[in-house]
Amino acid sequence: MTTRQSERSVQLAEELRDAIKLLVREIRRDAERQTSGLSLMQAMLLGVVSHHPGIGVAELARMKQVRTPTMSAQVKALEGAGLLARDAPDPEDRRRTGLQLTEAGQAITDEMHAQRLDWLVQRVGRLDAAQLDALAAAIEPLKTIARP
Repeated sequence: MTTRQSERSVQLAEELRDAIKLLVREIRRDAERQTSGLSLMQAMLLGVVSHHPGIGVAELARMKQVRTPTMSAQVKALEGAGLLARDAPDPEDRRRTGLQLTEAGQAITDEMHAQRLDWLVQRVGRLDAAQLDALAAAIEPLKTIARP
């Protein structure tokens, strides 16, 4: 990589970081308005369980980098609200039970997903044709950046 390419990479990385921060901030603001009375953490947990059915509380805590007792309290609140349910204990480790969304939990998760997608569609819809083309061209490089 030449010095010029390196300088350009640094400049683009800084601009991309700033753009992502702005986008994430707006997505979070919108999510706070659209979480159906759930905390942002609870809404996020429903989304994780939706994508990883059967996940255990300890694994969920590691994934979200919080202490297991903290996660356990969040899970109990979601269970109490009828949004999460536990599977039967694991036959190899009776202490571990997996988590599943209930029908109500799935309905809320689907609703939140639809609302977030609608928000993003509205924002993308404000772009002109050239900006839409630029966005379309940027999607694959952004996915490449996101991959480990």
